[in-house]
Amino acid sequence: MDKATKFFKTSDTTQKWHLVDANGKTLGRIATQVAKLLRGKHKVNFTPNADLGDFVVVVNAANVKLTGKRTELKEYFHYTGYPGGATFTKFQELIRKHPERVFEHAVKGMLPHNRLGRQIIKKMKVYAGAEHPHSAQRPEAYILN
Repeated sequence: MDKATKFFKTSDTTQKWHLVDANGKTLGRIATQVAKLLRGKHKVNFTPNADLGDFVVVVNAANVKLTGKRTELKEYFHYTGYPGGATFTKFQELIRKHPERVFEHAVKGMLPHNRLGRQIIKKMKVYAGAEHPHSAQRPEAYILN
């Protein structure tokens, strides 16, 4: 009897659009569920080396919260590669200037750090407010557990 593992391709699946409201939710808890949707781990035909995940539209990213003292203490680190090229950005400053980047940074760290991860992250659209231009794709509201 041949019981080989079945591997699926991107063309074998249908990719849906999900709408996630981040208003008042904790950053890490909502980011893990968005990463799971992007990766396709919620589907029965999950294949680790293929992009079978869905598209995700995240709204109200500016209203995401952190627990404890993280709002004052959390910093984002970037190194340019040059001597003295290290920059630190506080969470409060980044959420004020670019609230989308906070959410993108959290989800990107939960995806594979290779070509597949760079391809998957492009399927996430993050918006600071409640409006988004993806109504033509008819995203379904995703209830976070």
